[in-house]
Amino acid sequence: MQVAEEKLESIQKKMEKIKPVFDLRGKEKRIVALEKDSSEKNFWSDSQKASKIMQELEGLKSEKEIFLKAQKEADELKEFFSLISEKSGSEEKKDLAKKVAELEEKVSQLEQTTLFSGKYDQNDALVAIYSGAGGLDAQDWAEMLLRMYLRFAERKKMKAKIISESRGQEAGIKSAIIEIKWKRIYGELKGENGVHRLVRLSPFNAKNLRQTSFALVEVLPVIDASEKLEIKPADLKIDVYRSSGAGGQSVDTTDSAVRITHLPTGIVVTCQNERSQLQNKEQAIKVLMAKLYQKQQEKEDEERQKIRGEHQKVEWGSQIRSYVLHPYKMVKDHRTKHESKNPEEVLDGELDEFLNAYLNWDGK
Repeated sequence: MQVAEEKLESIQKKMEKIKPVFDLRGKEKRIVALEKDSSEKNFWSDSQKASKIMQELEGLKSEKEIFLKAQKEADELKEFFSLISEKSGSEEKKDLAKKVAELEEKVSQLEQTTLFSGKYDQNDALVAIYSGAGGLDAQDWAEMLLRMYLRFAERKKMKAKIISESRGQEAGIKSAIIEIKWKRIYGELKGENGVHRLVRLSPFNAKNLRQTSFALVEVLPVIDASEKLEIKPADLKIDVYRSSGAGGQSVDTTDSAVRITHLPTGIVVTCQNERSQLQNKEQAIKVLMAKLYQKQQEKEDEERQKIRGEHQKVEWGSQIRSYVLHPYKMVKDHRTKHESKNPEEVLDGELDEFLNAYLNWDGK
């Protein structure tokens, strides 16, 4: 009895912490706005936009229902504890303990939703990978990371495809961008942003010496064109060039590759993986919008850091995670301190422990 009562007190404290972050009022306002949109006469004329709105609406309603049910059940259980006595039968006590456990599960679900409260946390994601210091080893390392994220998506039955890739001359990749489609995948993966470091015996070194390689990972949200992140046509320089075929030596090449330069910021994006020039242009615009959003976020973060008197350096040395394959085996996240003694498993896409550790660390 006492254990169940203490557990209920802990659940109630957790509910109090969740309340301001969960923002029930804000969710209710958003539900009203989305319901108003969905009742418009031409709502289904853009089926893609309409289905996204309906998906968001259903998600918000479900979260609201879980929250209100949890609140009601917590109040009812508190009342039951005041009525039940130590002399009550074991069946009554068992039933009460079961209800407390069920409530704990609901509150854990709510706690999880508060970890995805960012503006674009519910969106699809673009994962960009760039090889850093380390020559051939770094390019090979970048390709290993590319495979890791593709395997992660495959394990979870997510839709993932490479939308841009620049291969190294001898091995690996110089850069690549993959798009992953899944509910709140940007929120799940955003903690992967940063420098990833690999320590191993080099397969490209005749003496098989130990080598340290670096790669940069950027995780960007896919931003819906309907949100109108302003991009003026006059600010874009669009070049079309010959794409390189998968077989090399100009196999299956066409003038379909697209390079877009955003003149005010100097951001350059390319796409050559689609068959048509129009498709490549659409994908390149998608990446550009995500990069502009990232630049805007970085500017806001810098301003916040100035106000707080913080100074953070982003450089190759400031890795977020290390993957050590020699002289011992370990993967360590330097922010959360979470570790795994099985790097092969992590590199095969088993990322859940690291993603959850980051979300909980960032939430705190």
